[in-house]
Amino acid sequence: MIISNKQKEIDMKNFIANLSTSKAAMTVGIAFITSILFVTLVDDFILANFVVPGDTAALSKDIEANGRILGFAIVGYLIVLVLDSIIGLALYVVLKPANKNLALTTSALRLLYAFTVIIGLFALAFQIIDVYGYASLKLVGYIFFALHILILGYSVFKSGYIPKSLGILLILASFTYIVFFVDFHLPETLKLIIMLTMLIAELSLSIWLIVKRERLPENQF
Repeated sequence: MIISNKQKEIDMKNFIANLSTSKAAMTVGIAFITSILFVTLVDDFILANFVVPGDTAALSKDIEANGRILGFAIVGYLIVLVLDSIIGLALYVVLKPANKNLALTTSALRLLYAFTVIIGLFALAFQIIDVYGYASLKLVGYIFFALHILILGYSVFKSGYIPKSLGILLILASFTYIVFFVDFHLPETLKLIIMLTMLIAELSLSIWLIVKRERLPENQF
């Protein structure tokens, strides 16, 4: 078992060492876009109005009556978890030439977000927590994600090989996540603008990485 674990660690290091920044950039771009689509599908369509907050009886009935729907949501988030793991690894490769510590922090925060949300969803599915508990865990996940976007934006800004404008856009987008933490009773139009800012920031980086991937500096492992 010890030999097996060491071999896996060596294989992972070799994989990272052999992964070029151009391939990593393409991976980040595609995975980012796919992840956004899956999260939007699960949060805004599959789980929308699925349960009544604070009503465990309603939760139990919803799960019993719509078990297949919740199953789709769990599968969707599992896919997101895999995508976020891929994004975290690929982002490390893309950002490492600029700053190894920032690259590690960016990747770790992305993974923490994914794991927090999936744990909350499984706890909800097995009725370990109620809707308020799930909302609290999801909020913690959003905090990790907002920090991820903030550090990602700073890393991009300081990289020297990715446009600073993208870094600034990501940093601004990270602060818009405050709408998930504080209820400002904002007009729907303003909420839509905020959501678009988040979306545009990530999509802009994704598209740039895909288009300009060949211009990225290679890592020196």
